[in-house]
Amino acid sequence: MSLVVPEFNESVIVRSAEAEVIGQAPTTVRLLADSGSTGGALSTQRVTLTDGADGARPHHHANSAELFYMLDGTAQLLSGEQVVTAERGDLVIVPPGLAHAFAAAPGHNADILIVITPGVERFEYFRHLERIAYGKVPPESLAEVQELYDTYFRTSTPWDRARS
Repeated sequence: MSLVVPEFNESVIVRSAEAEVIGQAPTTVRLLADSGSTGGALSTQRVTLTDGADGARPHHHANSAELFYMLDGTAQLLSGEQVVTAERGDLVIVPPGLAHAFAAAPGHNADILIVITPGVERFEYFRHLERIAYGKVPPESLAEVQELYDTYFRTSTPWDRARS
């Protein structure tokens, strides 16, 4: 096990009004702090999903754990082969290498704080997803950047069943 020693010496303060917002309902991502601003300690964003919207399809991170804290609403989270329903105040932490995904539960909204540690520069990843959503780059372009963002897509029968 390796220890990440963050290298930054000032507090990171992100005001809500200053956070970059990617997307719009039903899926909105607020970029809060990227790895560069936290000395590699973490990356964090807030994802708001409305009316059962999908968040992220099944994937894993080879080098980072991912924390999901439910600020409000109800979400479905894939953790390995298990689909967990999480509600306001619930916490799910997925270790490196384990498949995971998230979405608002059918008919529900979800507001999720997501933290990845150690941090990975992720803001550009979300901008890339936005370019895909607006048809500026093809969805297949994600395959080219999986290693860069430590995000490797997988298939998951339990997730497909839960979301159909």
